[in-house]
Amino acid sequence: MRKSLLQLWLMLSGTLSLAAANQPLIFPQPREQRLLEGSFALTERTAIAVPVKASPADLALARMLREDLIDRWGIAVSIRRLTALPPHTSLILAGALTNPLVAAHCAAHRLPTVRGKPSAYLLHVTGDIALVAGSDDDGAFYGLQSLRQLVSERAGALALPGVQVRDWPYKPFRGVRLYLPGRDNIPFFKRFVRDFMALYKFNKLIVEVNACMRLERHPELNAGWVDFGHDVNYARRNYPTGVPHEMDQNSSHQDAGDGGFLEQEEVRELVAWARKYRLEVIPEVPSFSHSFYLLARHPELSQVPGERWPDTYCPSNPETYKLLFDVLDEYIDVIKPRMLHIGHDEAFAPLDVCPRCKGKDMRELYARDVTRIHDYLAERGIRTTMWGDMMVENVRGKGPQNQKAPDGYSYQISGALTPELAKRLPHDILLLNWFWEGSTAKPDEEQLAQFGFQQIYGNLEPRIEDFASRSARESLLGGTVSSWQQTTEPLFGKDLLLTFLGCESLLWSNRALGDGLPQAVQALIPELRRRLRGELLPSELGDTVVPIDISRRFNMPVREPAFGVDLSDADQNTLRSGARVFQMTGPGAQGGNVAIVVGTEGTEKNPLPREVDNIPVGLDATSLLFLHASARPATNKLAFRTIWDMQDTADLLGWYEVVYEDGFVTTIPIRYGAGLLHWNWRPGQPADLYCYGADPLSHFFVYEWTNPRLGKVITEVRLRGTTGFRGAVSGFENAWGPVIPSNAVILKALSAVVKRSGADSERLRRRR
Repeated sequence: MRKSLLQLWLMLSGTLSLAAANQPLIFPQPREQRLLEGSFALTERTAIAVPVKASPADLALARMLREDLIDRWGIAVSIRRLTALPPHTSLILAGALTNPLVAAHCAAHRLPTVRGKPSAYLLHVTGDIALVAGSDDDGAFYGLQSLRQLVSERAGALALPGVQVRDWPYKPFRGVRLYLPGRDNIPFFKRFVRDFMALYKFNKLIVEVNACMRLERHPELNAGWVDFGHDVNYARRNYPTGVPHEMDQNSSHQDAGDGGFLEQEEVRELVAWARKYRLEVIPEVPSFSHSFYLLARHPELSQVPGERWPDTYCPSNPETYKLLFDVLDEYIDVIKPRMLHIGHDEAFAPLDVCPRCKGKDMRELYARDVTRIHDYLAERGIRTTMWGDMMVENVRGKGPQNQKAPDGYSYQISGALTPELAKRLPHDILLLNWFWEGSTAKPDEEQLAQFGFQQIYGNLEPRIEDFASRSARESLLGGTVSSWQQTTEPLFGKDLLLTFLGCESLLWSNRALGDGLPQAVQALIPELRRRLRGELLPSELGDTVVPIDISRRFNMPVREPAFGVDLSDADQNTLRSGARVFQMTGPGAQGGNVAIVVGTEGTEKNPLPREVDNIPVGLDATSLLFLHASARPATNKLAFRTIWDMQDTADLLGWYEVVYEDGFVTTIPIRYGAGLLHWNWRPGQPADLYCYGADPLSHFFVYEWTNPRLGKVITEVRLRGTTGFRGAVSGFENAWGPVIPSNAVILKALSAVVKRSGADSERLRRRR
């Protein structure tokens, strides 16, 4: 991969660090960019310029940047209303070309504007002026996101590199699909919107809502939703019990809203927050199928009599639509969407068991149901979008499909609509094409276009083949990536960032990063982690980091034959990464040993010790920094594989026990993909693997744990390996997977951020 402008700038300034070595200047990569001389210093004397009669959009940009500089970098800049830009003044200027200050500056300096290109921007940074000039308000907003990404620290000071960038999006629909958060995760949802989706220029947010908002007309749905989630989770299942013959049902999605529900005012606030960052909010209200939330207290509306938790409603019962439209009305009133997602995928209900539907063609009923809901929404000025699998016979089959239940019971489910039925549906429905891979993928999307539908790629992944040529189709508006798990920072962090970023590169830049994607994402992880957690780690605040000599507890030689570990080329002296410093060996090392190792006993016997005690600390530490790795690759499966225990979808290889002076012990789990990877990991091997919770350094990963008991001396750390850990399955079974293979955790070094002194406080004050 070619060196980015940020690499060149950091090299010229002599501040290139390992973390920045592969970090993109701006992500997604702009169409045009070049490095200019000099840089723009950011201090508390810097001002953001707006016109005297500033538009609401201009003021929103200025306030957003001011808030970001305070929240992320701790500096407060001013906003100045000006009639003209004074010479030789440190100013930031952001707005559309309708902003008179922006227009005058572009004209005076003959800058290459982007007039006439929707959502386009020019970013031009010199020593005096950092300019964002948008072709429209959207373009100015996206240019500001690029400027936010440019801010970096050089020798204790903040600056922007001198650059000129011209950029605009490839596709108009660039979305993320997720679950409405639970109340405890509202702060993360807001950070994800502002510091991920906006920062990387997504513009659509599809939110599955179910009964996750208090429904005034039907409070029984909220009660049923909570009961349903409890029943499924407490039975340790991804699918509910009580299905006749254990026939297939749809996915339960009981983790939407964290299994609970928000107040309507809370949902209004989240929608307003998303719109503030130029995201169109599209509620997903599953209907026809995936309707557990709707039917939990209304089994009389089920298409399958006798189900304990029905998932598919009867389209022949008029009462179905009274209930559904009441729910739609409440969401429409709160969210006021321009588009609404009605679900309608994976219709697995058995045919001819519903007394009202018996003898009728379910495909006709399905098409009638879609049209009825579409017309209801259209009367309110709302466009319908839905999953497209039931439109394509290559995906769902032609005619009734034979099925057999686990107990041998034979039944049939509906196939896809006939082409004639599909063509009769309203053509303004936007279809989500999640069946974009496989031998029939290209003919299938061609067929949807021939039916007259616009489409987007749903559940998009970076691995999609021939995106550049396939997406050139005029009716292909873009795509959306999906989260099918609880909306939380740890789970999004460990599972989804590579997919989200890789797909946004396709949608914004039309660039498939291929083998370079894991490397680019891992380089962005430290900044992503700071933003998504909303806080800096102690070592990132400038406090003193001291190495701890743990060498007298070393028990692993340079070469560990049981697992093929060879650390002969690993650093054996002091190792630094920014403020982080590690002592790789020490005077207590015995017999040529170079690290501490404990075994994880899995499917085979493990010759390594299962625990090591008395790893010395003896400090009142603000945080501990573990330089560690696993001996072998393990697995980090997607969290929704075991909804009842999502954290354990990342293999638990061991844990640290932190022992305090008063005898209290707390534990730190060691999870693969969340806190480390294997010692010889290289970016791109495998192609979907990265580590969110720790940063690569030499052969190892730096994991920083913040001490919750400040003022208490930590006397020692103990390292333990797990025995017989069972991770998640690769499919959707209601069970754990097999015991994982044997492995080992290698602790190479340990450091601590120590208690801040008066001298430290003065040093940090002067830096600001």
